[in-house]
Amino acid sequence: MGRRAIGTLMLLALLGVGGVVAIQLLWLQQASFFQREQIAINQEQARQLEKQFNDRVVMALTDVTEQILTINKDSTDLYDAVKQERPNYFAVTINDTLHPYLLEALLRKEFSRRHILEDFEYGVYDCFTDSIVYGNYVAQDTAAADTMPHSQLLKLDKDGHYFGVYFPTRHSTLWEAPPDVGWTWIFPVVVTLIVLGFFAYSVWVILRQKRLSEMKNDFIGNMTHELKTPISTIALSAEVLSDPATMHEPERLQEYARIIRSENERLRTQVERVLQLSTLDKDSLRMKQETVDMHDVARSAADSIKLQAQERGMEVLLRLEADGAIVQGDRVHLANAVFNLLDNAVKYGRAGTPIEIRTSRRGMELLLSVKDQGIGIRKEDQRHVFERFFRVHTGNVHDVKGFGLGLHYVQQIALAHGGGISLSSEPGKGSVFILSLPLKQTA
Repeated sequence: MGRRAIGTLMLLALLGVGGVVAIQLLWLQQASFFQREQIAINQEQARQLEKQFNDRVVMALTDVTEQILTINKDSTDLYDAVKQERPNYFAVTINDTLHPYLLEALLRKEFSRRHILEDFEYGVYDCFTDSIVYGNYVAQDTAAADTMPHSQLLKLDKDGHYFGVYFPTRHSTLWEAPPDVGWTWIFPVVVTLIVLGFFAYSVWVILRQKRLSEMKNDFIGNMTHELKTPISTIALSAEVLSDPATMHEPERLQEYARIIRSENERLRTQVERVLQLSTLDKDSLRMKQETVDMHDVARSAADSIKLQAQERGMEVLLRLEADGAIVQGDRVHLANAVFNLLDNAVKYGRAGTPIEIRTSRRGMELLLSVKDQGIGIRKEDQRHVFERFFRVHTGNVHDVKGFGLGLHYVQQIALAHGGGISLSSEPGKGSVFILSLPLKQTA
């Protein structure tokens, strides 16, 4: 996929996501408006119902007060005697003698007559001290109004009392804040976040695929060049050897034979790298389970790389210091992994500097490190060096050949053996690759 196609796709995706977000915001705005309108209507209805209840209570308490005054043969003016002190509390300023049980019976009767079915508490208070003299809780599901004769009821001997009625189960909506409608945002916000997350993930996948595609294209171009060069050299050498005059020049004959062997080995190595890639492409990397001495593997790999290192004036130093280097795994793959690390050290190390292979032990793990004194790797490239086809950019310098497969192969082999690979590097000072493998358990 080209840059223009990706740009167009991302633009359309952005427009789509922007449209979804805009629609969500518009819908939320409208939903919020209609919900607030409905809440306002419901609150108004609740206010009306509460006002009707309060009015019925006031009328009932007024009638109760009139009946008490009639019984006491008192002609006191009842103007504004009933006051609503709180949403669920009413006080009646009567300033007269009160019979508590008579008061309860009258309250029951008047509340029942006006269909006030709430439980209530009443209290009789002293007008001079505002202290409660008598009180009781009345549940409306109990017996009906008391019919006991008034002469047998408890009587407070002196005037100067008032009473109050409290509805404990009654809650007012007039003093309550409007309900929070924020929860209505949760669902659309979650959906929008999912859409945005999907969009971000899609962009990441597209860019990653584009990067992999570019690396594969670089790999194909590089592989074509790497394979074409030895083939051309072999063809040219073979053509020279086919000349009858060459048969009379033994030294020249040997030189071209050496070139053919060298280029053939180079071609074999490149083909082996591609075969390693095809091995890793399988669904599961199958490993032989055999006892492997990593010290022997390290020595063998050092011998294999010796000639290549000597061409650059480099020496491979062995520091095999681990007290036990026996692991369980596939000898061939482990040898290839160590050889790849050494091959990288020879390629990227400075000519004339040593390469060090060191082993040590960390608990039940074997650590095999390969250290060079080369160009090093920048911090931003270190997290990519184990990716397939990745090669560190060296500007216009193309003296280091490769496919970007070696370190990826090492990482996969290490993981397949239950280990890992790590890197410590500083530009201009070299790199250290550390291969960790679990040691074989001994009985």
